[in-house]
Order: sequence, then structure tokens, then C-alpha cells
Amino acid sequence: MDDGKRKGKAVVVGGSIAGISCAHALIKAGWEVVVIEKSSGPPTGSPTGAGLGLDPLSQKLIESWLGHPNLLHTSTLPLSIDQNQSTDGENNMSQTLTRDENYNFRAAHWSDLHSLLYNALLPTDIFLWGHLYLTFCIGNDKSKVRVKSQVLATGEIVEIVGDLLIAADGCLSSIRRNFLPELKLRYSGYIAYRGVLDFSDDEHSEAITGIRRAYPELGKCLYFNLACRTHSVLFELLKKKFNWIWYVNQPEPRLQGNSVTMKVSSEMIKKMHEDAEKVWDSEFVRIIKETKEPFVNVIYDCDPLQQLVWDNVVLVGEAAHPITPHGSRSTNMAILDAAVLGKCLDKWGVENLRLALGEFQTIRLPVISEQVLHSRKMGQIKQGLVLPNGKAFDPKMVSPEECLDLQMKNMPFFGEIPSILE
Repeated sequence: MDDGKRKGKAVVVGGSIAGISCAHALIKAGWEVVVIEKSSGPPTGSPTGAGLGLDPLSQKLIESWLGHPNLLHTSTLPLSIDQNQSTDGENNMSQTLTRDENYNFRAAHWSDLHSLLYNALLPTDIFLWGHLYLTFCIGNDKSKVRVKSQVLATGEIVEIVGDLLIAADGCLSSIRRNFLPELKLRYSGYIAYRGVLDFSDDEHSEAITGIRRAYPELGKCLYFNLACRTHSVLFELLKKKFNWIWYVNQPEPRLQGNSVTMKVSSEMIKKMHEDAEKVWDSEFVRIIKETKEPFVNVIYDCDPLQQLVWDNVVLVGEAAHPITPHGSRSTNMAILDAAVLGKCLDKWGVENLRLALGEFQTIRLPVISEQVLHSRKMGQIKQGLVLPNGKAFDPKMVSPEECLDLQMKNMPFFGEIPSILE
């Protein structure tokens, strides 16, 4: 922003990857930023979250925010291969269905990525940790927004006034509910058991040598294993960790609080282990069994929204586009939301905020709408659910043409860069 222009101020609700990415993009655009986050502090090497894949554009954007070109590279592992294979756990056999050797993603642990982005923030005091978002109101002239939060440690109510409110408060967004009170998330029909196995203390154990024999390209390959009406994911993370996911068709469970993530009881873990033995190869089952704290994600998305902007409030990340995880889009979409928003604000300035938000919505809405629906289809295919054509995908009886729908590169707008970022 030019020195002669008034500096805008944005209030970001939510300090996860979407919120912290917005902070970087807006600071770079010359805006003042305050981030409200209910967590008491940033993750410090904790096992918070799980693994994720960063596409080439997200990598470039993050590197531009970090200011150190090699920092992201040394904190992630390559995912250069996207491979889908059918698995017969009973006979310990697998067959490759598709293989893309030009994938060019990077594998990161959520907490590692968050720490990278947080530690690179300047100024460092823009995060208000331990602040629970309560409500907001827009001034009569619609030029300002007032946001109230509660300091969890003291109960004090804090009010922050800004030019723009950015809702980065996740798929269950309370800010979105103000504008779309009737909107309901769509349960996908399946949950995901997830875990990260840290094998740094025992990298030569039978379990680790066995999984490397069964999956020889760990460290560069994103493995999708498809069985009858279920599928799993396996890839390696930095610091000697394996990230695994197992999707299971079942009726919708009851959520615990305001989160789609659930802890699992010892009884659930025992049953999961027993069921895994019936489906997956023995090496993958052993990795599941040796993971100390698996958890459950209940998988939701929602039909694409008709708008992302209301006056001086904008939705980003999963507040704007709850999505199933099969296209590795959630984190990448959030990072791109932030980058495009920052560029639009930089282009138009706070004096033309409506035009900036309008351009942001015009750029992002068609893309995220198609990607949400395509990711939904990918989940239905890989889980063997009935598709709109009345058929269900069977990995043992499919044609090469049908297998193409499994590949990430067929995601709409895959690899495209918005012109405003070029």
C-alpha cells in the first residue's frame, strides 16, 4: 500500500493455518492485523493435528512469507508420487491402479507448518491467545466492524474495532452462522481414523522395516490403498514419522462439542484394530496398532456457498468451503484464499474495500465451488458409495478409464495460478 494511503486494520477470528496465512498476506499488503484465537498459545512441538500435503503454489506462497527460501524445504518431505492401489489384505496383495510421478507436493506436519508461519510473523504480538470470539457488529455506515472476545483466563471482555473482519474459524464457523443460520453441513457417510506414528526411537524395529518393504517409496510417495468400500492413506513426514488415515463408512456419530475431531476410547481402539486385521495388510495394521494416540475426524462438507462476502466481513478457509480431504485441498485452498485476499486489498486499498472484497469473491468462488464438489466425488468413489449414475466403484473390477478419477491432477483448477498472483 502506498505511504499516502490510510492503513487498513483487519480482525482475524481463528489462528489456525487459514488465519495465520491471512495475517501474513495482509501484513505484506500493508495492513494492520489482529488475530483472535481461543487456544492458550501456539503449538510447541506437540502432536497437534496430523499430516498434510502442500501443492507447488502453496509452497511458493509460504516461502514468500517466511523470507527464507529453504526453510520450508528443510521442514518437509517430498510427495513426488501420487499412487492409488487396490489392496487385498486377506492375501497380502496389492495392484497399482494409477500412478502419477509428477505430483510435486510436500508433506508437512500441521504443528510444524503452523510453527514455521507463526515464528515468521512480524510483528509477533498480533496474536491474542486465549481469547474466545463472542460476537461482532457492523457500524451503521458499514465502514467499521466491532468484534468482542473474552479473555479466557480472566473473563474480561475485549472489543476490537477494524475495517475488515476475516472469518477463519473453521467448518463450524460461528461467524458464517450469522449470515447463513439455516446452513447445515453434509455428513459424507464415513469417518476417518487418523494417527501419526513417531518411530524416531525405534527406526530399525520389525514394524518399520516391514512397512518400508511393503511400501518401498515412503519418503516420496503418497499411497492410497483401496479395498472394498473403504480406503486408507499412508505417507512419511519429517522427523521419522508416518501419517496414516483410514476411512470407514458408518452412520453419523454424535459430535463432542464444537469440533469435528473426536478422541477415541480404548474400546474403540480395540475394535478398530480388530477390523483393520480383516481389511489391510499386516504391515499397515502393525503401524496402526503401534500408534499411541489415534483420533477420529468426522468427515463433512457442504454445498458450495453463493457468496463469501457480506459488507466488510469475508469468509476464508473451511469457514468458506468445508470440504472432504480426498483432493488434499483444504489447507491449500486456505493458503490461496489468504494470498488472493491480500493481493486484492493491496490493489484496491482500504478506501475501496468493497471493490477489493468483490474481486476476491469473483476470483475464488468458482474455483472452490468446483473443488468442493470434485473432492466429494473422489470420496464417494474411494469409499465405494453409490454415485449419481447408480453405480459404486469396485477397485477389483474397474477399467483404466474409471481409475483416472482417482488422480489428484484431475481436480478442477489443479495447478492453475490466479492472474492476480502472477
